[in-house]
Amino acid sequence: MDTRTGLPVVGMVGGGQLARMTHQAAISLGQSLRVLSEKPDDSAALVAADVPIGTHTDLAALREFAKGCDAVTFDHEHVPTEHIEALESEGVKIFPGSKALVFAQDKGLMRERLAELGAPVPRWARIATASDVETFAGGSWPVVAKATRGGYDGRGVWMVGSPEAAADLVSTGIPLIVEEKVALKRELAALVARSPFGQVAAYPVVETVQRDGICVEVIAPAPGLSDECALEAQQLAIDLANELGVVGLLAVELFETDAGIVVNELAMRPHNSGHWTIEGARTSQFEQHLRAVLDYPMGSTALAAPVVVMANVLGGEPGGISIDERLHHLFAEVPDARVHLYGKQVRPGRKIGHVTVLGDDLTEVRARAARAAKWLQEGV
Repeated sequence: MDTRTGLPVVGMVGGGQLARMTHQAAISLGQSLRVLSEKPDDSAALVAADVPIGTHTDLAALREFAKGCDAVTFDHEHVPTEHIEALESEGVKIFPGSKALVFAQDKGLMRERLAELGAPVPRWARIATASDVETFAGGSWPVVAKATRGGYDGRGVWMVGSPEAAADLVSTGIPLIVEEKVALKRELAALVARSPFGQVAAYPVVETVQRDGICVEVIAPAPGLSDECALEAQQLAIDLANELGVVGLLAVELFETDAGIVVNELAMRPHNSGHWTIEGARTSQFEQHLRAVLDYPMGSTALAAPVVVMANVLGGEPGGISIDERLHHLFAEVPDARVHLYGKQVRPGRKIGHVTVLGDDLTEVRARAARAAKWLQEGV
């Protein structure tokens, strides 16, 4: 408890952009998020006041960080499960807890549990040898291979198109699962929050647009999605949050197919598919995550406009005019664009920020968001 304010202290493990935006949300709740950051120039470390330096793989650093925190949460899933279990055994309140988070950490365990719950999932299998991959493929290539732990933004995912490619991948020794390549129409995401009390709040289902394994655009609500499918996706996310015991945000990444929806991935933290909520919803996903972790009543998830589009800003090639100059021009040309930059060093293809645009006309709003993001990336 913060003795100055009488308010609880939330600690977030990880100093990336999710912690940065969660800190921003914490301010309106009278708080300053405590952040465990690996480096003093990480995104959140540049803006938060209470930033111990340490790594998420160091149990001693985690123990020291948790002292004085009323609750501990995460901006990524990479904290070793055994460390979380150790802290829980010592009385640290951690949300989501180890028994839930493991299903976002380990793709094999996730697939097994989802299948047990009757959730729609692709055909999949654990594999140990190249022969296992060939047997699973049954002559129908490609198949999708995934590292069971550690993958994100397209990393740890491989499209395997032949027995030779399977042998090369298996030879790396990375623990893998394989899945069928789903014939998808598009990708969707259903985001819900759940409190320890069991209150849940569901956001409108969104469409996510991927390029090279990276989400480049999110459209809220998902255009052309039937009410029946939207309700099915929201109910699925709520059911999973309850069954897995999630506290905080749960993002359920989905494939829409001709036969219905299929679960692709789970994330138990604020998620890129929910960045639009900062301006586009009555309560942002970041504030909602804090409310859930603190067991506060959930906020409204209603849209702030009929159409909301978020476009990720990726790092471009070096050179050209400065980011500051680009912002000057952007605000003159697209004054209603809301820009969030993460304070990250620019590298080609790296997420360095996002832009959100609200409006009434889908085509116009998408065009304005894409134009703003492209300008910030390329300066042309």
